Parts: sequence; structure tokens; C-alpha cells
Amino acid sequence: MRRVESLMGTTVSIDVRQPLVPESTLDDVIAELRDVEARFSTFRPDSEISRLARGELAEESCSLDVRQVLAACDHLAAATDGAFDARRRSPDGTVTLDPSGYVKGWAVEEAAWRIDGAGGRDYWINAGGDIVARGHADGGRPWRVGIRHPDRVDRVAAVLAVSDRAVATSGAYERGAHIADPRTGRAPTGLRSVTVVGPGLAFTDAYATAVFVMGLDGLRWLARRPEYAALVITDDDRVVWTEGMERYLVRDA
Repeated sequence: MRRVESLMGTTVSIDVRQPLVPESTLDDVIAELRDVEARFSTFRPDSEISRLARGELAEESCSLDVRQVLAACDHLAAATDGAFDARRRSPDGTVTLDPSGYVKGWAVEEAAWRIDGAGGRDYWINAGGDIVARGHADGGRPWRVGIRHPDRVDRVAAVLAVSDRAVATSGAYERGAHIADPRTGRAPTGLRSVTVVGPGLAFTDAYATAVFVMGLDGLRWLARRPEYAALVITDDDRVVWTEGMERYLVRDA
């Protein structure tokens, strides 16, 4: 079973292997992701996040999902010493509300639980390079994830083999300098891309952004979290990874 949809500013693809799930489950997943987009989009003036940012809606009056996401983002801001922060500061001191660095991973993880509940065991969901990989691909093999080469769209810098893991990549080489250090409002330097593997996509996605902001120091920060592993491509084109990434790297790719 395969489904491809344009959602949350990117392409979301779902690939379910045996045992299959009802088509209605995938319909529900897509509907759920569209609902998340409508409530959390910073580009829609009528979204809860936009109304909250403008002061038209009190945080305690928001939906439970919005309040839980903002609480998780506040936790991440403290855990990363501000390298990840949904309440971002621009160089002129203006504070904006943008939890999108957490929301996409959280939404896809929620969608995966819906597929789990319908009996799915071997499937993956790919939302613009942020991936939930459950079980195995054909033949009982782990799912393979290519990390795009920074300069060659038809090449990969590395290949990972993952099962029951989440994979997220943050970088500046595809969409330009769209990631800002929340503490300064300026674009980070030192890394071209960061790929993190972890148990759940919500925090894995946020950690990828945080490590990108931290630079190489972020690898040391992440290495203290044994459930997570990271691989980075530096500004001078070195490929560096934490010890935990060794179990996922495909050497004969």
C-alpha cells in the first residue's frame, strides 16, 4: 500500500508492507495530518498558532494538542540550552512563535501510532526526509535511508539501515539558510547537514535542529543520550558521526 500527499509544506509518502491495513486508516492518517497543518501552520492567519502569536488567543484556551506541543517545546528549549526554541528571537529582539521544528515529527509519529493500532507492522512514513521506519522492508531487511549529498542531488553521502527507528535530517544546502539560532536570530555555522536516528520522530527531529545550531559541539551533546545517534557533514565537507551511528551505517552501499 502506498500513498503520497502534499502536506505541511512538503511531500508525505506512506509505504505499508504486509500485513496491510484498511485504506480507511490511511485516509484517517492524511486527514489527521491536514488537521495538524491547519492548527499549527505559521502561514495560515486563522491557525491556532497564528492567533496565539498575535495575542488573539490565550495559551490556556488552545486545544490540548497545541498546549502539549508548546510544553514539549519549552522542555526542549531547556534541555538544549536554547539551541531549539519555539519562541524564537530575531536580531531586533522580536519574539515569534514557531513550533514547526517539533510539530512535523510529532504529527508523523502520531500518524504512525494510528497505523500501529490498525495492525501495521512493516511500514514507513517519509515527510520531506523525516522518517518513521517500522519493522522491515521486503525480505525481512531493515529499511534503507540515504543521506543526500550536499552538492549532488543524485548522490548520497551515506546510507543507513534502520528498523523501528526514526530518522530526521536538518541542513542548509537545500532550502538555504532557513534555520536560525534561536538565541541570536542568525544562521548557524560549522555544519551543512545533521542526521539523527532515535526512537521517536518528535524528539529526533528537534534534536537534529538543535545539533545543527550547536555545530560540532552538538555531537558531544547528543553522544550523552545513548538512544540517539548523529551523523553530520561539516562546512569543509568532512563526515563525522557519534559512536552510536556505527550500528546503522551501511558500509557496502
